[in-house]
This record gives sequence, structure tokens and C-alpha cells, in this order.
Amino acid sequence: SSQNLSEEFAEAARQLKKEAPRIQLGKIDVTHQHDLRREFNIQAFPTVKFFVNGSREDPIDCKGVRKASTFITWVKRRTGPSTVLINSTDQAEAIIRADDLAVIGFFRELHNDSVEVFCEAARDVPEMPFGMTASEDVCADYGVQRNSLVVFEKGKPVHREVLEDGGQNKLGLTRLIKTFTLDLVTEYNIETSVKIFDVPVENHILLFTPTDSDTFNGIYENYKSAAAEFRGKILFILVDTHEARNGRIFEYFRIRDTDVPAVRILNLTSDAKYKMPADEVTVENLKEFCQSYLNGKAKQHLSSEEVPEDWDTMPVKVLVGKNFNSVIF
Repeated sequence: SSQNLSEEFAEAARQLKKEAPRIQLGKIDVTHQHDLRREFNIQAFPTVKFFVNGSREDPIDCKGVRKASTFITWVKRRTGPSTVLINSTDQAEAIIRADDLAVIGFFRELHNDSVEVFCEAARDVPEMPFGMTASEDVCADYGVQRNSLVVFEKGKPVHREVLEDGGQNKLGLTRLIKTFTLDLVTEYNIETSVKIFDVPVENHILLFTPTDSDTFNGIYENYKSAAAEFRGKILFILVDTHEARNGRIFEYFRIRDTDVPAVRILNLTSDAKYKMPADEVTVENLKEFCQSYLNGKAKQHLSSEEVPEDWDTMPVKVLVGKNFNSVIF
């Protein structure tokens, strides 16, 4: 809520006053400041913007940051180095063990495009520590090919990504790393919905099923297996159909009790919905569905009534979603 965020923001201001007095935090109630609201195109609340070097042109948006500690990290990474330079394995271990999650970049040299993209991504993911190294010994100790990124979870490597020499797409890298701030499969509820929309992945797959059914465990294991393969590309979400508070999301996808278990993909940018063609939630069916969606081959699912038998008998034709395109176009 705005109230919580306001308190965390104030806490960040108190700590920054001691640690970095040059960085100042302020708040504006735009309900009374219409000119400022217009000038900075404020549409959602709360919005946090960071102004650099006294310029009011092009402030940087600070999205999805909700805790004082993360605010402080975000601001510090914008005003100073965004990653820690690692020269020894002990140093690397200290970073990896300090938190649940850590990201380390292993590079051949510290001045190339992929290093730049890595440092940019670090600025956008203040939720976890970032380190980078060009030390041959450190790379050898972790058995990592140089020019790779490794995500560590609770001290163990959980994901490796080779970084291209031409430099990866920063948004792609940020998306991939951000997904590790969520579980492999995130159960949808009031608390997690905010986190789900903070992660900049536009493809969401949703499994609708009652979590207390006899078949749930098997289906869930299959879903998790597929999730591991598409991490960073598609966000895997579980929706418990026996949870009354999830009613609005069933309505949005037009899911009925008789449809479950059901699997849908939603593209957040176009709002297009896709239905898994197979009924059984197997690893194979899930992978095929995700892959065909990413390749642009999946057929969009338009909620529609069946075409009435007599739709074509009268001068005015009866159209529903299913025959609309073929008749009109």
C-alpha cells in the first residue's frame, strides 16, 4: 500500500542522511500539485522518480522497489558502482553466503559490452548483491567458463547464462535475474500479486486447479519441471480454484469449475490469451505449449459461445467470437 511504501521511503531517507547526505528524498502529494503531475506524467500511485545532477529532464523511474534497504541499494547503485569487484574466492564466497541470492559475473576482461550490460542489469535489480571478477583463479575455482553469469541461491549455483561478446539485451538479462526473486512457481494471492507484476516478464502462464485435489501433487510436479526450463521467459503462476478470493481472475479468463485443471498463457502487453490445446497437464504438453507460444505458433484463445446452427439462415447473420473473423474478413 501507499502507506507502507511511504514509511519505507522515510526510513530510507533517515539512513541515507547518515550514509550519503548528498542524496535527498522528498515526497509530493500530487493531488494538490497539478502542474507537477502533468509535467512528470504521473499516472499511478505511488510513483518514485530519481533526478540526477539537478536536472528535471528525464528522471529515472524507480519501479517495484518497496523496502527501505532496497531503496538505499537502488540509489547507491545509480550514483556509484553497481557491482563489487571480486579478486579472490574468499571475497566471492562472502558475497554468495551473505544473502539468499547473489549474482556473479565471470569475465575474460572487465572492459567489454557484456560487462556493461551486466552492470546495467545490477542497477535494476537492487534485491540482490552483484559481484564480478576477471580473475582466472576465481573462475577456475567455480569451474565457470569466462563471460558467464551465475545465479547462486543459498550458496549453490542454480542458473548459468553465457554472456555474448556483443552484449546481451539488458532487459532480457534483468528479466531473467528478477525471476529468481520469485519462487519457481508462484501461487497467486493478494500478497504475491504485487510481486508478480513487479517482475518485468510479459509472458505469464497460469495453472488453474484446486490445490486440495488428489491429482494436485502430480500436476504440480510436472508444472515445476516445465517452469525450470522457461525461467526468465515465462512466469509460472498457480491459481487455487478453491480459493474464493480468486474469483475475479477466473472471470477474467472465463474459467468454469468443469474446465479445471486448465492452463492458459497471458501476454501482458497485448492482453492476448492462449489455451493449452492438450487437456492433460504433463511435462511434455506444457513444454510444447510454451515453446509454440514463444515461437509465435500458438493460436489465440477467444472466449466465445458456440456458433448457433441457424446463424446463416436469416438476412442478419448471427456472429460470435468463433465465426467473427471468418465471416467478416
